[in-house]
Amino acid sequence: MATSSAHTQAHPQTPDTARQADPFPVKGMDAVVFAVGNAKQAAHYYSSAFGMRLVAYAGPETGSRETASYVLENGSARFVLTSVIKPASDWGRFLADHVAEHGDGVVDLAIEVPDARAAYAYATAHGARGLTEPHEVEDEHGTVVLATVATYGNTRHTLVERSGYEGPYLPGFTAADPIVEPPRRRTFQAIDHCVGNVELGRMNEWVDFYNKVMGFTNMKEFVGDDIATEYSALMSKVVADGTRKVKFPINEPAVGKKKSQIDEYLEFYGGAGVQHIALSTPDIVETVRAMRAAGVRFLDTPDSYYDTLGEWVGDTRVPIETLRELKILADRDEDGYLLQIFTKPVQDRPTVFFELIERHGSMGFGKGNFKALFEAIEREQAIRGNL
Repeated sequence: MATSSAHTQAHPQTPDTARQADPFPVKGMDAVVFAVGNAKQAAHYYSSAFGMRLVAYAGPETGSRETASYVLENGSARFVLTSVIKPASDWGRFLADHVAEHGDGVVDLAIEVPDARAAYAYATAHGARGLTEPHEVEDEHGTVVLATVATYGNTRHTLVERSGYEGPYLPGFTAADPIVEPPRRRTFQAIDHCVGNVELGRMNEWVDFYNKVMGFTNMKEFVGDDIATEYSALMSKVVADGTRKVKFPINEPAVGKKKSQIDEYLEFYGGAGVQHIALSTPDIVETVRAMRAAGVRFLDTPDSYYDTLGEWVGDTRVPIETLRELKILADRDEDGYLLQIFTKPVQDRPTVFFELIERHGSMGFGKGNFKALFEAIEREQAIRGNL
């Protein structure tokens, strides 16, 4: 039903009105799609170590002769893990080449939109390179409209319109039973943000891309001393949709005495790509304990970080001694505070890793922790011989 102009003026902040005013409305992140060497084993890892639940599958048993894909969920967070069985099409060859060049990594940051045709038309009219034009796929559960545009490196955004679909993921997928018994409580509940690393001098180019192509606005900016250590530096800007449901920090290296974490990523990933996925958790303490017990390794933080933490971060839900024990970081801004921790890379290449974040009002990204975090990453780089 159409909304009258009088109604729009009377309720300027309602979600429906905000969506009408947004040139590129989004509903949220639909899925993070990984191209991996062995999807079956990766699915087991994310099930057992991250506490995710396998919900859907597509492979030879379901008629997919070229690829095998496992769909895992935790709350609204969805990972799709795809590996090539035997490449027979451009898509299969692209995935095989992606794994060969980049190792296991993110190939698609899929975004759910209310109208995939309109989103694709807006994006391509404003400079996006279209990869797949809008098309319908259907099965007995309904119809999904899909379209795809390119972004930095070999990464893409699939625009997913699924309001007319009730299946487990997409047509072609069948419901699947969990690989392991899921934990009693969710380890995390949503994708908070997805961070991209791009080449030196290209951060502003990609920030402008999201401004123009998706109508995203600049949310935060970190440059200079904000984001430097004694040895290395980087610059970062955050773009987000109007509702802040989809947030994409974009990093580029900056000149420093030694190789930065972004330089290391670009070298081993073979170019620009997704560096890490931040996962929103309702209880970071319980989640870290469970994931550590399952074998996930987190970055270490020196005890000295916690000696003065209480002086500037104030009271938090979690006592300082518990934060110290688990090496969880804390930060506070004008809106509240957050708790966060970062895993080590989850594959042999020092590329993709994850962040757990528990927010209490703050919509920041842990600016007060940048120095401690990057020093921790530098210690790992030194061990690998890459600093």
